[in-house]
Amino acid sequence: MLWFLFIGIVAGWLAGLISRGGGFGIWGDLITGVVGSFIGGYAFKFMGIAVYGTIGSIISSTVGAIILLWAIRMFFHTAPAAHKKEE
Repeated sequence: MLWFLFIGIVAGWLAGLISRGGGFGIWGDLITGVVGSFIGGYAFKFMGIAVYGTIGSIISSTVGAIILLWAIRMFFHTAPAAHKKEE
């Protein structure tokens, strides 16, 4: 269980770095990574790609988290923090 949470945190942090330039904090990274692990698992299974080990789990979770963030931005049009105008 702790290993699953660790992979979720790492995957959420990596997805945040890739898609917006920074993480979302410990809880945001955890939620993004855990939900992304389910999405990535289904996406990889759908494409017929098998993943093994810790690195494979982190990669599939990160891909799933990036898909999740893309879908959220597509429907809610949230701007990355780096591009928000300071007032």
